[in-house]
Amino acid sequence: MPHTEKKCSEGFHKIRICNNKINRVTVPKERDEKKVAVSEQLVQDVVKEVVARLKIDADPTGNKGVFADMDTAIAAAKQAQKKVQSMSMDQREKIISLIRKKTKENAEILARMGVQETGMGNVGHKILKHHLVAERTPGTEDITTTAWSGDRGLTLVEMGPFGVIGAITPCTNPSETIICNTIGMLAGGNTVVFNPHPAAIKTSIFAIHMMNEASAEAGGPEVIACTVEKPTLETSSIMMKHKDIALLVATGGPGVVTAVLSSGKRGIGAGAGNPPALVDETADIRKAAEDIVNGCTFDNNLPCIAEKEIVAVDSVADELMHYMINEQGCYRISREEQEKLTSVVLTPKGLNRKCVGRSAKALLAMIGIDVPDNIRCIVFEGEKEHPLISEELMMPVLGMVRAKDFDEAVEKAVWLEHGNRHSAHIHSKNVDNITKYAKAIDTAILVKNAPSYAALGFGGEGYCTFTIASRTGEGLTSASAFTKRRRCVMSDSLCIR
Repeated sequence: MPHTEKKCSEGFHKIRICNNKINRVTVPKERDEKKVAVSEQLVQDVVKEVVARLKIDADPTGNKGVFADMDTAIAAAKQAQKKVQSMSMDQREKIISLIRKKTKENAEILARMGVQETGMGNVGHKILKHHLVAERTPGTEDITTTAWSGDRGLTLVEMGPFGVIGAITPCTNPSETIICNTIGMLAGGNTVVFNPHPAAIKTSIFAIHMMNEASAEAGGPEVIACTVEKPTLETSSIMMKHKDIALLVATGGPGVVTAVLSSGKRGIGAGAGNPPALVDETADIRKAAEDIVNGCTFDNNLPCIAEKEIVAVDSVADELMHYMINEQGCYRISREEQEKLTSVVLTPKGLNRKCVGRSAKALLAMIGIDVPDNIRCIVFEGEKEHPLISEELMMPVLGMVRAKDFDEAVEKAVWLEHGNRHSAHIHSKNVDNITKYAKAIDTAILVKNAPSYAALGFGGEGYCTFTIASRTGEGLTSASAFTKRRRCVMSDSLCIR
């Protein structure tokens, strides 16, 4: 059984691979002197070993929730859902608690697998995201009952399961989305069939394996989440049309969300966004620069809520740019470099996927610019119509648009958000300005005077989700979003006043 060791703040972590399972045991600090911290290469070898072991058999009976075809996967999920629905809330919560534990134990492995497989993002930030999912995703506590009692009896409104949910997940946050969705869906009494992005299938399968193992160990069904070995547009179409899929959840681009909402089934759509960060003359400009760059560069700008562009009131624009360049590791590109970068990241067919989720240093290298490792964001000034500003890039690139005053800044920010109603940000100490902006932008998320990730409970209050349903109005989804309301009336009874 191969194993290696890695030093961490609590001591050493011993990572063991056995039967596709990662076990991590903490070795006390007092034994540190007897151990040697693992090299980066050894960690990479562990990841490669995991990936190599994820060879899925084309066995129609399924391998920890992975099936040869979509019909079989849905049938397995349907059978498992009957068991889930009969379980008590305490039993469901027991499974969820173990999923949380395993997610934190395997956060580093999941993070490294995601980066290695997709080529997107930042390992350290992905580790943080997995811990966030594990700790801040609502479980059964989100499932509540409303009751009315009076002279005419008792009425209950309860949250009941849809049954089997079909979910389409992205390559930008593959395992994070799958784990987050499964926790919420299971809490509501559902099982789920995933059609993951093909570019992140190995990472997605590992996450599904992990959660099904948690369910079995906690006394639940062996399968609470299913998928297919080779997800395609065809398997996605089968899932959307299948009679046993009661609810569809899509986390991805506008195309997939439109397809789900056109399916004829109940749909939850987490679509595109192009979140603007507005900075007015009352803001703490130095802090605004830090917050905006921190939010924009988190996981190389992969989160859909991340700052994609800046709209700054003219009187503070120069100061803001100064702090971003001189204190926050930003590189300002010239007009010529803007043109080069535009031609690289935006092709005639659309966004260059090879650039998505890449670091600022890597993007600059693509246009022949070598910068120090501390450079983490690319900045420039331009008009709102500039393609690197108006298009959602999912890269650490921040174009800044000037506005003569706050009202013009609001107009430009609303235009740049493109009516996605997804996310927006503002840095201001003027409550009236914040209120005016909030009403005008009308997004599911509005972050004030903080980095964008505060909206997910990271440095801010509230719960975490990786399915933000801007198109369909659920906003930040949680377990309750994956349930239907059912009313039970007992007339002229149980009135004891």
